[in-house]
Amino acid sequence: MNITPYIDYTSCIEACLLCASSCNFCASACTMEEDVNMMAKCIRKDMECAAICYAAAELMSLGSSRAAEICRLCAEICDECALECEKHSFRHCQECAEACQKCADECREMAAA
Repeated sequence: MNITPYIDYTSCIEACLLCASSCNFCASACTMEEDVNMMAKCIRKDMECAAICYAAAELMSLGSSRAAEICRLCAEICDECALECEKHSFRHCQECAEACQKCADECREMAAA
């Protein structure tokens, strides 16, 4: 019997859930901005990032053998979202970029473990 050693995913799961929440808020807030067309890429990146963060958190909470793999992908998508959000001076975008960067760092650390 091959048993996977226990890995504590708590901080990474928390970072993913916070990031997903920040991305959802950012996407919603972006739809309220004066030039929504200018924010379209930001909204798409936010939605993609929230989706992968929720998926990563769920797989980690299940103790999935694919957790490291999805966390590597999650880190890449979080980095992309952070780069897009950093382009905008809106507070919600700046806060989202920060949450994305923290999540990417946590995911990279978890994937390397």
